[in-house]
Amino acid sequence: MLTWEEFEKTEMRVGTIIEVNDFPEARKPAYQLTIDFGEAIGIRKSSAQITKRYTKENLTGRQIIAVVNFPKKQIGKFMSECLVLGAVGQEGDVVLLSPDFKVENGLRIA
Repeated sequence: MLTWEEFEKTEMRVGTIIEVNDFPEARKPAYQLTIDFGEAIGIRKSSAQITKRYTKENLTGRQIIAVVNFPKKQIGKFMSECLVLGAVGQEGDVVLLSPDFKVENGLRIA
């Protein structure tokens, strides 16, 4: 069990996907995402195995939730700078977490 203080250290923020590219070097099908988290945090990159449910076209402009204070992670030649959050089904398909309404990029999830 986590303590409340431990949970509060996790910075989950709202961001808008501004660019989506194929990631052919990934072991499992994935996209490379460029995400805008607003002025204070800026632009971050992430890879996400979300190709079963999402196309590049329907991801661009979509707001998502991501953890922005994990260490960067090297994935092949790509450096992932945040962790996009989603619910993972039994078949490994991911449904992205997102706000119900458009909100300001960078808002913290509490």
